[in-house]
Amino acid sequence: MRKIVCINNDWGFTKVSEVPTTLEGLENVNLPHCWNAVDGQDGGSDYHRGTCYYAKSISKKDLPEAEEYYVEINGANSSADVYLNGEHLRHHDGGYSTWRVNVTEYLKDENLLVIGVDNAPNDTVYPQFADFTFYGGLYRNVNVIAVNKSHFDLDFFGGPGITVTPSVEGENASVEVVTYVTAKKPEHSVKYVICDLEGKVVSETTSSTDTVVLNIENVILWNGRKNPYLYSLTASLLENGEVIDEVKTRFGVRTFEIDPERGFILNGEEYPLRGVSRHQDRWTFGNALLPEHHKEDMDLICEVGATTIRLAHYQHDQYFYDLCDERGMVIWAEIPYISQHMSTARENTISQMKELVVQNYNHPSIVVWGLSNEITMSGADDPDLIENHHVLNDLVHSMDKTRLTTMACVSMCSMDEPYVQIPDVVSYNHYFGWYGGDTSMNGPWFDKFHEKFPNKPIGVSEYGCEALNWHTSDPRQGDYTEEYQSFYHEELIKQLFTRKYLWATHVWNMFDFGADSRAEGGENGQNHKGLVTFDRKYKKDSFYAYKAWLSDEPFVHLCSKRYIDRVEDVTKVTVYSNQPEVELFANGVSVGKKTAEDHFFYFEVQNVGETNLKAVAGDLVDESVIRKVDTFNEDYRLKEVGAVLNWFDVTEIEGRLSLNSKMSDVMDTFRGKLLVLKLMSKIMKGMKKKKSKDSKGGMKLSKDMMQMLGGFTFLRMAGLVGMMDVTFTKEELLAINKKLNRIKMKKK
Repeated sequence: MRKIVCINNDWGFTKVSEVPTTLEGLENVNLPHCWNAVDGQDGGSDYHRGTCYYAKSISKKDLPEAEEYYVEINGANSSADVYLNGEHLRHHDGGYSTWRVNVTEYLKDENLLVIGVDNAPNDTVYPQFADFTFYGGLYRNVNVIAVNKSHFDLDFFGGPGITVTPSVEGENASVEVVTYVTAKKPEHSVKYVICDLEGKVVSETTSSTDTVVLNIENVILWNGRKNPYLYSLTASLLENGEVIDEVKTRFGVRTFEIDPERGFILNGEEYPLRGVSRHQDRWTFGNALLPEHHKEDMDLICEVGATTIRLAHYQHDQYFYDLCDERGMVIWAEIPYISQHMSTARENTISQMKELVVQNYNHPSIVVWGLSNEITMSGADDPDLIENHHVLNDLVHSMDKTRLTTMACVSMCSMDEPYVQIPDVVSYNHYFGWYGGDTSMNGPWFDKFHEKFPNKPIGVSEYGCEALNWHTSDPRQGDYTEEYQSFYHEELIKQLFTRKYLWATHVWNMFDFGADSRAEGGENGQNHKGLVTFDRKYKKDSFYAYKAWLSDEPFVHLCSKRYIDRVEDVTKVTVYSNQPEVELFANGVSVGKKTAEDHFFYFEVQNVGETNLKAVAGDLVDESVIRKVDTFNEDYRLKEVGAVLNWFDVTEIEGRLSLNSKMSDVMDTFRGKLLVLKLMSKIMKGMKKKKSKDSKGGMKLSKDMMQMLGGFTFLRMAGLVGMMDVTFTKEELLAINKKLNRIKMKKK
């Protein structure tokens, strides 16, 4: 009978490049462990990448008696090698999946197990180029599985040795079960038992065949967050009536379709997918999460009211997929084929996709398999890239007849590219209003796609903007304030949630996450687009904007609680609530009652002295404080470290252009266009220099991208071209600003 022993405790760890032969001199650690939990989150793009070793002493007498033993590794990023007593047993590429090694032949009475884990850059394993930290470590559980020589398969791409495929037939369900048995004998049979959520047997059979069909009468459907009902199936391998191995899996019975007009349909009813994306890392832990961390993440996602999660950009922990099943989340699962196609790494995309599908086939929460993310950064016309996607798309359909394929396209990829049509459904990562363009461009872009390709389901795989503890009463694109993030998401919610045809929308991101190469917003090493901070301790105001639209849990929330000192005589106060009416009180005096179909309530309050604000919606109350000051509190304003010029240092003249004007407004004027054209020669020289240094090239400036860049301010564009080896001094920028100040802004 199978027994699983967790061996997480008492490992030796070293960054020394030689395979250890003893535990002497090694640092003692427990798993899960991540060696980049600090340096992978502090910025500088200098976190340790290379091979590190984990070693553990194992006595055979401490293991259950069995005929065969496997070491099971649930996450080793990104490549790994297993050694037992000095013998190299296996190499594995791919840092996010489960894999196993049969160690039976090499197991002695006393053993030294060594696992070398390598997150160094290479050109054969994904991911290599992406906006997140590639944490190294044995960051999930490591187990020893003791089994009979005949057992449910443990070797095929880390799978559970059993697949369950239910289908709805009227009021009942037909459940096809396939088991995979290693060293099966003619006298073996398998007993199959299906139980309901309460443990009552609803169907059972015994068969010597690998495939059986069981029936469930009056089936209860897995119905998303409304009723995530799960059945369990136990398969017992029998030899002469004795159970010699057993596996158990849960499954849900549901139907779904994705309609280009009606969106996502679950069990015959429209079920809008409005949710978030999730990275698995956490502040000071890296990827080495504990079960309580996963549960806290799920609790927060449920609180915001999401119905779907895009699990980016790799396979997540099985425990989290289990939580998705239990909580009724509809899931997009994907492999880390991301950002830059590598012609040398096709086999790795195939093996990682096989592992993803095989290991997660039984999860009812998963409805789409993601082929890639933003893979056309350098263009979508690479024949090898296109062929790779066809290979993956065909592979998934051959392995799973019940689900669809999708992918996340980078914003500047033209909707007319043939590559966009490869998967069953498609989504786009758009940041109009943050990286360029403005918020009003989002909805119309999707309308254009929908009109042009009416039979292709279109969704939003990423959208968002960054916010830290910076504040303003005049939010501007790119200022990293909590107020601009709130404005951005208010606008995006109204545009996206009212377009029924969007098959799914996923905010980027639910949580801030580690990206060690980033130096933005005044806190390096992180992407701050989360609705919740990296440590999960603070829900940004935008979290409550989504809760107002998506959650049935009654609440009222006063925004900008951390923004107390304000200079204006009359200040705007924003309240989010899913209640029909909100009344605001200032020092106990009613400012008025408001209704808002969009759940966003706006008030104006006289700012005199110190004012206690109280928002009331029925029995619900939320409070905050504002205070009148004469001078803006500089603690609220981001001062970019290393910036040549900050936006608030720029002289602005009403009705005239400045460095803080959008590029589209500058280009709308004849003199502004001439000024830009004169500067282009400098930029083009820098781009040529950059291209000669970087053989891989960069993004292609398509018409769509040029339109997006029009939303950048002149100053922000000047900062961005630094990536092309083009720099402007403070004196140059101030001289340009003087010229812009002489140009009248074109009236709209």
